[in-house]
Amino acid sequence: MHIYKYLYVPEGLQKKKENLIKKLKNGKLLPGVYLITLASTDQNQLDIFPACMRRQKNYPEELPLVVGLTKDFEDALEIVEGITQEVYNETKGADIRSYILEKEREG
Repeated sequence: MHIYKYLYVPEGLQKKKENLIKKLKNGKLLPGVYLITLASTDQNQLDIFPACMRRQKNYPEELPLVVGLTKDFEDALEIVEGITQEVYNETKGADIRSYILEKEREG
């Protein structure tokens, strides 16, 4: 599992971030935790899904880059909104994938 080095998390999860990442990497079941990843298809920019979906038999073993981690869907939507605003402010565009991948390479 690849985690974005500038992982987006809400303030309330900052202290638990490292512990949650460790549990995710170890395949633990994390009910109520949502992942924000680069989209698995070219038609979208980001995907939001419950972390527990990774435990399903037919789910791909390797995830796209995880860029955000939240405790509920509403927080995930707020994080996506913040990412979108950040990308627009920095690039005056909306290519989230390119922006994130470029930051990942730079850092």
